[in-house]
Amino acid sequence: MFNLTRRAFGAGLLAASIGLSYGATAQELKQLNIGYQKTGLPVIARQQQVIEKALSDQGITVKWVEFSAGPPLVEALNVGAVNVGWTGDAPPIFGQSAGANIVYAAALPSNGDGEAIFVKPASPVQSVADLKGKRVGVGKGTSAHNLLVAALEKAGIPFDQITPVYLSPADAAAAFASDQIDAWAVWDPFFAIAETRYQPRVLARSSDVLKVNTYFIANKDFAKAHPEVVTSTIAALGEAAKWADQNRDKVAAALHEVTGVPLDAQTIAANRSKFGIFPITDEIIAGQQATADRFYKLGLIPNAVRISDAVWTAPGN
Repeated sequence: MFNLTRRAFGAGLLAASIGLSYGATAQELKQLNIGYQKTGLPVIARQQQVIEKALSDQGITVKWVEFSAGPPLVEALNVGAVNVGWTGDAPPIFGQSAGANIVYAAALPSNGDGEAIFVKPASPVQSVADLKGKRVGVGKGTSAHNLLVAALEKAGIPFDQITPVYLSPADAAAAFASDQIDAWAVWDPFFAIAETRYQPRVLARSSDVLKVNTYFIANKDFAKAHPEVVTSTIAALGEAAKWADQNRDKVAAALHEVTGVPLDAQTIAANRSKFGIFPITDEIIAGQQATADRFYKLGLIPNAVRISDAVWTAPGN
């Protein structure tokens, strides 16, 4: 069973407030609930209203639900508070290990240059190896958690030789500002915001140490009941990706408009973002499996998982 944490309980209350729609027939579905974060392709899709347009002929409206990070989004997917959503590579692994009712529906580019481990300029820490014995802020079960694990592994530092301080992005920002943590591992726009405030020393980026993807995830029951809605949503996200690539000068403003994150930070984030959405291949599954195996070996997830068991296949494919 998926553990009912306080966040999951909150997700359950959210589900009650917006209505569980995944158990309905396709004809009864009236609202698609989408989980998103403060950056990435779904934000562009919301600003462009491409999903709303794609589903309007079916009489389906769209409700957007913002999350601070991937783990609470996955918990919300598990209980049906949202039907689909976008996360980094690690959250669905933690969810699958705990029995979450989710499936991988599509893959997107990694956070790449927009995710990093960094310290303040005056810090004596000059490299990842120098993190030994230090306190590092990171969200548990997030893509940045995977970056931290992989970067330490590459530097030859066992994970138990640092002190991970598991914090939400907002709490980690406060801890970093007050020097309660020595380093911070996080993704855009939080990384970009930190760059505008501190001009930090970057120790490693995801693009330096990982070849991973981010993912479009669905509640398993919802994907089974409404496959055509999932495929229509993925196609609409593809249209948003094309718009973003063709209008690079407008992406930051679109991100700023939806999220309220300062334009200078969103400009940094937008300029290093990659947009796209594509099917999940055997190679992508193998890469995600390697990440899952790393987490299990370190004891960071309770059960070993087989990623292929949670990959959704659209009807006819």
